[in-house]
Amino acid sequence: MKSMTGYGRGECARDGSKITVEVSSVNRKQSEISVNLPRDLEPLEAQIRDEVNRLISRGRLTVRVALHAGKGKAASHAQLNTALAKLYAKEFAKLAKELKLTNGASLDSILRAPGVLEAEEDLGDAEDFWPAVKTALDKALAALVKMREREGAHLAKDLRARMKTISEAVARVQAQSPLVQQRYRENLIERVKNAGVEIPGADDERLLKEVIFFADRSDISEELTRLQSHFQQFDDCMKSAEPVGRTLDFLSQEMNREINTIGSKANDALISRDVVTVKAELEKFREQVQNVE
Repeated sequence: MKSMTGYGRGECARDGSKITVEVSSVNRKQSEISVNLPRDLEPLEAQIRDEVNRLISRGRLTVRVALHAGKGKAASHAQLNTALAKLYAKEFAKLAKELKLTNGASLDSILRAPGVLEAEEDLGDAEDFWPAVKTALDKALAALVKMREREGAHLAKDLRARMKTISEAVARVQAQSPLVQQRYRENLIERVKNAGVEIPGADDERLLKEVIFFADRSDISEELTRLQSHFQQFDDCMKSAEPVGRTLDFLSQEMNREINTIGSKANDALISRDVVTVKAELEKFREQVQNVE
């Protein structure tokens, strides 16, 4: 089991340049990947996404790639914006005249003006950087997965503890279920007695019909059987090496539906107490499941 939150970082040097990759992930119902790349490496986005999808199935991931060019990768040529240079020269001359300065703008000052002389780096084909990018990315993803697994172990421990509480409460409900009809019969006779009416005999047809009707209406055997099936599915999920977050979320919804039905059908104080316990634990269980990949 893995959490959906984590962070990883990786680096790789190549021909005097260094690639740095940072990967972070947070909770998300589906898989969502955001890739931030330097302009020169933008053609590699699809390959980066493929590598991420190979290891991560759920969560919002942000991949940041930085390229640090070495000294040998300085600008290979410079581009001169002649039109802008002429405009600067004209404005400098006008300003010198207004200020009554004898020395006009020098060529050096014009070349230093913003946008006149732009250096362009020639880093080569983006594909040439892919081996280094992949190496750094693999390191970052490995660190991310390790952190997600470590956090996932804590989540698994918490989910097991909550499921234990739930299953124990359901076991108590199952033990009480056969006694519900008897308690209902006794309560019914007590109400009749308090009303001052003659107490019916054990084989009274009206009493038997009422008890049978109640027994049929309050039967929770199907719900209890389905809950046991859900407990088994939970155990299977905990043993699986595959992402189980969506499955666990579905199971929590199904268990909540079954326990709600039990609460409405049983109409028994002792069972209702355990129903409240189960519902409270299921709510916490589902909140934790939202963090599972």
